[in-house]
Amino acid sequence: MNVIETFKNKKVLVLGLAKSGESAARLLDRLGAIVTVNDGKAFEENPAAQSLLEEGIKVVTGGHPLELLDEDFAVMVKNPGIPYTNPMVERALEKGIPVLTEVELAYLISEAPIIGITGSNGKTTTTTMIGEVLTAAGQNGLLSGNIGFPASQVAQTATAKDTLVMELSSFQLMGIEAFHPEIAVITNLMPTHLDYHGSFEGYVAAKWAIQKNMTAKDFVVLNFNQDLAKDLSQQTQATVVPFSTQEKVDGAYLEDGVLYFRGEAVMRADQIGVPGSHNVENALATIAVAKLRGIDNQTIQETLSAFGGVKHRLQYVAEIEGVKFYNDSKSTNILATQKALSGFDNANVILIAGGLDRGNEFDELVPDITGLKKMVILGESAERVKRAANQAGVTYLDATDVADATRKAYELAEPGDIVLLSPANASWDMYANFEVRGDEFLKTVEELKK
Repeated sequence: MNVIETFKNKKVLVLGLAKSGESAARLLDRLGAIVTVNDGKAFEENPAAQSLLEEGIKVVTGGHPLELLDEDFAVMVKNPGIPYTNPMVERALEKGIPVLTEVELAYLISEAPIIGITGSNGKTTTTTMIGEVLTAAGQNGLLSGNIGFPASQVAQTATAKDTLVMELSSFQLMGIEAFHPEIAVITNLMPTHLDYHGSFEGYVAAKWAIQKNMTAKDFVVLNFNQDLAKDLSQQTQATVVPFSTQEKVDGAYLEDGVLYFRGEAVMRADQIGVPGSHNVENALATIAVAKLRGIDNQTIQETLSAFGGVKHRLQYVAEIEGVKFYNDSKSTNILATQKALSGFDNANVILIAGGLDRGNEFDELVPDITGLKKMVILGESAERVKRAANQAGVTYLDATDVADATRKAYELAEPGDIVLLSPANASWDMYANFEVRGDEFLKTVEELKK
């Protein structure tokens, strides 16, 4: 890693722990900063805080006392999930203290070049695809960022021969200053996290920050299926490389069932190892990055053909008595479920859907669920989801939780059918997160196998 002097002997406040905060605190300590960690969870319930204290790092837990900011902090490093309306963050900004996220630290110390991937849907799959293609080509793609491996931790051991393949959320991108990837990918932009950003325009501005320090030597890969991306393409210094499933572009595109890059056939769309139109888009974005990195078509084709998906994102789980199970628990919004359903014949699909009630109706989902064999509906939003099912003419059963839904779906299924968990809702009415929800599906399928 590049050992920088930026934080040496400077007081830095790390606000919020979780994986990224813990990693940032250790890195800052290693760089010679005088670190204070502040986390809301009580000390006796906070193993991360206990561990940091044992290492000699000051911790303040059990609340966020504003008077803490009376100490002369040079920088705040904020957990991405903490909003800018948080009183500690507001006070820091009032005092003129820069508020960063740990991906900025990762950039500052990284010897490895960075490929940054953001967007509303498809980030994790595209990040994983790119990492696997780079690694297959000998360029060692190291997954990092929002995908579950703190960027500031991965960057400490990455060398110039590696590439940091970094999934980036809008929350993380709001906390960058110098961050500068050599390639940036925006998979798509849809209205989401509006409670955090206040408006779609605010959300787009946060995502678009990924390219703010890029130059003409760098590349930004954009989804030209969206007019918004075409508009944004006029507002960057970076060299734009588009991808599209709808038109021939000067980049990666789909034509007659074949994926091309600038006129050169790379592979057939039906060779991609995961189903769905959205995965064609993800593969095109990956192909654009791979070709910019000089990777040959055979390596791209072999890697994407063998690609088995990402846990909780249209993950093939098992086949029992001719019935296939797919775990798409990460589909926490309507668009993600629409994309998941696009990969299957509805007549053979039993869809498990429902979750946190955010007050929205599901009218947009009606064309996509029409013709489903059956739905199993659960969660706070069940009545709203049922209204969509009724409009689509789809019959349904109620379920108490994912385990119950999975068992009921299997009882209804016949050989050749698909049981698809793709909730179109967040999980927080029943589960801590979509991973816990998906794990319950996986566990239940395992029990059914026995």
